[in-house]
Amino acid sequence: MNETGGVWVRDDLKWRIVGMAGKLAIDAIFATCRVKVLDPYGAAPLVFHGRAIAAFWHSRILLASYIHKGIGATIMVSASEDGEIIAQVLHRQGHFPVRGSSRKGGAKALAAVAARMSERPTLGVVIPDGPQGPRRLAQPGAVTLAAKTGRPIVAMAYSARDMFIFRSWDRFLLPRPGTHCTFVYGRPIFVEKDLSPAGMELKRREMQREIDRITDLADGLYGRRLP
Repeated sequence: MNETGGVWVRDDLKWRIVGMAGKLAIDAIFATCRVKVLDPYGAAPLVFHGRAIAAFWHSRILLASYIHKGIGATIMVSASEDGEIIAQVLHRQGHFPVRGSSRKGGAKALAAVAARMSERPTLGVVIPDGPQGPRRLAQPGAVTLAAKTGRPIVAMAYSARDMFIFRSWDRFLLPRPGTHCTFVYGRPIFVEKDLSPAGMELKRREMQREIDRITDLADGLYGRRLP
């Protein structure tokens, strides 16, 4: 296990190969795709300058990590074996995985993300329905992080004209090479520092509605709606 600036990834040869192979495979797919970006609220500069928190559904991670590769995003990733695969790929994409989830080590990992965000401009990333669902049901981690840091939550989503939809719990999306994709940034959501529990719950619901809205928008561009 190697820890560098809060990044926890295994450093043995097998996992280095897994990370590089995954990164190269994602690069190969999206290098052949035509990607259109929709940013009606001007949120992208906040994201690329490390002044926001990204939130998207677990099934939509591929294009989100690819579009933002190299910006050094600080990303909460499950401490599980499956999470190790994701962490290795993200690390090769130039991101900083911090291990933990709502089920294991989540509070410590969220604190580590918040600490890194306080030290430097870095995009914080929390996948609200990860690592094992329920699918498209937001946990409050991103809202808690927004309250701690004062950074807005920016919902993200993407869809593709032609893609594989896995029969996994999250219905993970894998665009086919050469297809057309659309990536969407949502409306920034600010969370006040001293909100009551009821106020935090309202913000959680607002975040969920915004992620759902732009996810359905992206799917609808290709005549699709995933339940």
